[in-house]
Amino acid sequence: MLRFLTAGESHGQALVVIVEGLPAGLPVTVDDIQAELSRRRLGYGRGPRQRFEQDEVTLVGGVRHGRTLGSPVAIEIKNTEWFRSDKWHEEMNPAPGATKAPLTRVRPGHADLAGMQKYGFDDARDVLERASARETAARVAAGALAKILLRSIGVEILSHVIQMGSARSAGARPTFSDLAAVDESPVRCFDAESATRMIGEVEAAAKDGDSLGGIVEV
Repeated sequence: MLRFLTAGESHGQALVVIVEGLPAGLPVTVDDIQAELSRRRLGYGRGPRQRFEQDEVTLVGGVRHGRTLGSPVAIEIKNTEWFRSDKWHEEMNPAPGATKAPLTRVRPGHADLAGMQKYGFDDARDVLERASARETAARVAAGALAKILLRSIGVEILSHVIQMGSARSAGARPTFSDLAAVDESPVRCFDAESATRMIGEVEAAAKDGDSLGGIVEV
């Protein structure tokens, strides 16, 4: 059984993921994981943090000379923002003490309020630092290892967006050889005309302070 565990906060020093259950002998490099993390940063309308996070990956354990050992694989992904600003050194310091600026204004539609009520926190940051899109970087790293495992038994994966808001793809279906073309689309839609309409939907929603649903085909 393959399982993973993530740790770390959005503005802490790093994210960490441990993946257990990989067989020995799989070829794994930092570049493999880095490539998937780079793809995570794609996408129209992503937040400004995506433009400067470098996702520096370190293989901490479970891999030797480019091959898995059969033991758990540990990966660390440094958070660039923690190193760029002294603010986060104080805010996310693990040593005993109190923050200078507790966050009490919760965000609608997020986990902030529910988490504060569940755990008795008076600072929303104790919740939102984990309930953050940044945490998905650790999951992408775990997924990179899973893809390597699947590839070793002949399984390949391709996904593309077929609908965003009311804009739907005309029906063009990519093949595995079209993956680069899909990634070149800002909205990962294989049909260029449909992609243009999807971008328009995103811009309209952003102007209204709204969000969109969509459909991804795998």
